[in-house]
Amino acid sequence: MTAGHCGTPGTPTSGYNQQAQGSFQGSTFPGRDYAWVATNGNWTPRPLVNGYGNGDVTVAGSTQAPVGASVCRSGSTTGWHCGTVQQHNTSVTYPQGTVSGVTRTNVCAEPGDSGGSFISGDQAQGTTSGGSGNCTSGGTTFFFPVNPALQAYGLTLVTSGGGGPTDPPTDPPAEGTWAIGTQYQVGDQVTYNGVTYRCVQAHTAQPGWNPLDAPSLWARA
Repeated sequence: MTAGHCGTPGTPTSGYNQQAQGSFQGSTFPGRDYAWVATNGNWTPRPLVNGYGNGDVTVAGSTQAPVGASVCRSGSTTGWHCGTVQQHNTSVTYPQGTVSGVTRTNVCAEPGDSGGSFISGDQAQGTTSGGSGNCTSGGTTFFFPVNPALQAYGLTLVTSGGGGPTDPPTDPPAEGTWAIGTQYQVGDQVTYNGVTYRCVQAHTAQPGWNPLDAPSLWARA
């Protein structure tokens, strides 16, 4: 996966070592900002993000990080930089047009970082779209989420498939109406361990995001 504005179908790509890698197969921009590249026989996709001196980061899944979560970006121009998720499902307007469905962060980026991986812990988040500022003074950067991009092209994320200490925690048995996998909208109410909570940020419930442990998503009603 990469950014749609980085190329159109047929555009050749090169890898980190500047050797021929593959070519764009599908690309959407503006409106959305995603694309995918098919690699040649010399390249095998691996569940790793280049940490640029911080070691490769293993990708275990693609659970969306909530607002306020730490997120890091890998880019070919400025390397590895981190910040926080500020807003989901927003839009950004470029000279070519508006892109919707992006996530806003305070991670810095510069030209050439586009298409690079965003990751939170070991969970893939998306690919760099664009923004403002730079990595000297700081700035705002938007990324297009990986899950809808994969879905658009019928692709599957390569992951480690192994467990680890950064996997989402397992929720203890609880009484109530809150359920993993349910899509909640702002204002929805659930019960959890005998307490009623109101959704304050639209999301799909994931392990570890129960109302008691996710105050960025739920407030007591």
